[in-house]
Amino acid sequence: MSDTKPKILVVDDEPHIRDLLTTSLRFAGYDVRAVGAGAPAISAVLEDEPDLILLDVMLPDMNGFSVTKRLRASNFTAPILFLTAKDDTEDKVTGLTVGGDDYVTKPFSLDEIIARIKAILRRTMAETDDVTLEVGPVTMNQDTHEVEVAGEGIELSPTEFKLLRYLMLNSNRVLSKTQILDHVWEYDFNGDVGIVESYISYLRRKIDSKTDDPMIITKRGFGYMLKTPKSS
Repeated sequence: MSDTKPKILVVDDEPHIRDLLTTSLRFAGYDVRAVGAGAPAISAVLEDEPDLILLDVMLPDMNGFSVTKRLRASNFTAPILFLTAKDDTEDKVTGLTVGGDDYVTKPFSLDEIIARIKAILRRTMAETDDVTLEVGPVTMNQDTHEVEVAGEGIELSPTEFKLLRYLMLNSNRVLSKTQILDHVWEYDFNGDVGIVESYISYLRRKIDSKTDDPMIITKRGFGYMLKTPKSS
């Protein structure tokens, strides 16, 4: 990421939430603009080209999904993080189907919002700028889908590749089974988290068997983390 501050557009019709998010995100080091409805959000995108939009689903003139559809139709590709008042599976599926990148349910914590924004920007910047991902002895070429551990190539299935890529983009950060399910399997928010456990096990056999220290760590009660070895 460059030295310039990432630009974030906050779109929420509740003034106190808008002010709270604007103040907190500026304090966290972002360049923030805030609007209260869908139409001015579209205008602000055309004027400022933000690096990320924090977008409320319920807006007075059009919902956040309609805003997203219009932006994606106009080739706006920056990530969109939805704020939804309901912990509703249908909303989550709709949001990701129309082109959203993640969602946070109200009421939310500011720490969670900032953590999600950092993770999304880290992920999207890596997608844009870096063909090769590297965490300790693990390297991944995102174009050729070649993966090496300590210089030795390993064969991964498409799902194993997506899972490892998500872990690498969020290295040294604990990811819940639900987060992994949402981002790797995408379509099935009520899916069996047991599939995550199975694929983590597959990856462990292929990666940790080739490293001195285990890299795929289980944080009981929380999830999984790809940890950079101390020797790296």
